[in-house]
Amino acid sequence: MPEGDSVHKLARRLDRSLLGRTVVRSDLRVPRLATRDLAGRRVLEHATHGKHLLTRFSGDVTLHSHLRMDGEWSVTGPGKQLPRRLQHEVRLVLVLDSGSTAWGLRLHDLALVATTDEASIIGHLGPDPLREDWDAAEAVRRLRTDPSLPLVSALLDQTRVAGLGNLWVNELAFLTGVSPWTPIGSVDVERLVARAATALRHSALVPGAYQVTTGSSRRGEDHWVAGRQRRPCLRCGTEVRMVAELANDPANRRTWWCPHCQPGPGPETRRPA
Repeated sequence: MPEGDSVHKLARRLDRSLLGRTVVRSDLRVPRLATRDLAGRRVLEHATHGKHLLTRFSGDVTLHSHLRMDGEWSVTGPGKQLPRRLQHEVRLVLVLDSGSTAWGLRLHDLALVATTDEASIIGHLGPDPLREDWDAAEAVRRLRTDPSLPLVSALLDQTRVAGLGNLWVNELAFLTGVSPWTPIGSVDVERLVARAATALRHSALVPGAYQVTTGSSRRGEDHWVAGRQRRPCLRCGTEVRMVAELANDPANRRTWWCPHCQPGPGPETRRPA
């Protein structure tokens, strides 16, 4: 699932192929950017903030992209092309002086802005545990602004903490030992934020640990509850439950929980956004 750790790992992978390279040809296949040209600009950095990727170029230019659920980047070597069946999904092409080509498929919210004006796109986001400017105290403060908000809805709100997606939110609720719909004000928010930051960093930075929440990478044992509906809880054996998302409601995504290990309010208490 594309979450903050996913985008951080993507940025490091793109560094290996693009960092320091100069664009010799660009093709931005979205109407508002169709006339923009990045040729002659050097790739300086791939920065991330939550689920947002910022590709910074020489000349004070940043390309912003968002993966959402289905976006991806691919890099092909000299003389190589993406399969023809994928060409209709391409939104971005960067041909580099190395001969390699970077392809952006199904990318969302593509934008070009001055690097000095990145706040116009990401300034609304909360602190990100994977950034050097991570501010745990500010994350705690933002999560506490509405104590009655369900834990999962609070953590999914990228303006409070950036980078936690549905997988991590569900797993953190389990690890906290409370129902996903427990009011955020009734849990130890400092401990929750510390646990979230540790988990996201471990997933992003430790080889083999990507989105493994249980400590076991064996198939079917890598998550406590996420994706495990109708299967026994790995801790107590109770059947894990799942409730579907509320349509067009980012605060109420598909949710998994163990009713024994996670006592508290049920999905009937969900607050529509």
